[in-house]
Amino acid sequence: MFTARGIADVIRIGLMMALGSCRGQTTEASNNPTTVMSTSVIRLWDGDAPGAEGDADVDVPTLTPFRVSPDRASGAAFIVCPGGGYQHLAPHEGAPVAQWLNTLGINSFVLKYRLGPTYHHPVEMEDVQRAIRLVRAHAKEWNIDARRMGILGFSAGGHLASTAATHFDAGDSKAADPIDRVSCRPDLAILIYPVISMSNVYVHSGSRTNLLGDNPDPELEKFMSSDLQVTAMTPPCFLVAGSDDHVVPVENSLLFAMACHKNKVPFEMHIFEHGPHGFGLGGKDPELSTWPGMAANWLERRGFVKK
Repeated sequence: MFTARGIADVIRIGLMMALGSCRGQTTEASNNPTTVMSTSVIRLWDGDAPGAEGDADVDVPTLTPFRVSPDRASGAAFIVCPGGGYQHLAPHEGAPVAQWLNTLGINSFVLKYRLGPTYHHPVEMEDVQRAIRLVRAHAKEWNIDARRMGILGFSAGGHLASTAATHFDAGDSKAADPIDRVSCRPDLAILIYPVISMSNVYVHSGSRTNLLGDNPDPELEKFMSSDLQVTAMTPPCFLVAGSDDHVVPVENSLLFAMACHKNKVPFEMHIFEHGPHGFGLGGKDPELSTWPGMAANWLERRGFVKK
């Protein structure tokens, strides 16, 4: 579908030719001096979440804060969405990512969102939208700039992050809950080997089933295919993927990047020649581990990191 020349014509890709249940995350970060230790996990709703099937841990969406000491904070904040096929939450895509963002001076919050097969759309979207509203509503109290709120996600969490970047509103000024009066639009999005499409041959079938059910309506599949929902209002995006990802095909990232290009949404994308699905921050791989540095440079240019 994509020729090398065609992609080069429409996408600015940094092609790296390599040789080679975040459930109640702890905020203990003794190896990260920039992280302020905290014991509080924040429920997204004071009472039962909308559509809750019970009151067990799996029924309660939360944010786990990883805050930066005030003298090192940039004022920006990110919500981190771990992946896991909308069935579980991968720990290595939660706390370690929040702590990396802390080293950049960015306050971070790991989202525990509700999962399939118990929960389906729109529950997951409501959870991430509420998370953004909640942090933004407390921006002054938590020393955060409400205009510098980002979303970061991996795999299915990348789909959730891309959903937040394409399905948002300015808040309901008449809402009884003051948090619901606040915008849920993120100001930036970072998508790492994201699931994007729910409606074509590149779909990750497990994520689609867990999110939309066994036989979703084709119109719902299109509605939840983030590449089909990009508009000029979609925030700037940073994408990373591996060209040989055999779990979530790289075409997901390419389709989203092309949609950004078409709608004149600023974006940067880096595709590694070798990048097995789930590489997180890159570990000890000499190539894959370079993406956090590239993202940090992008965040600095975007005013999320102090120069």
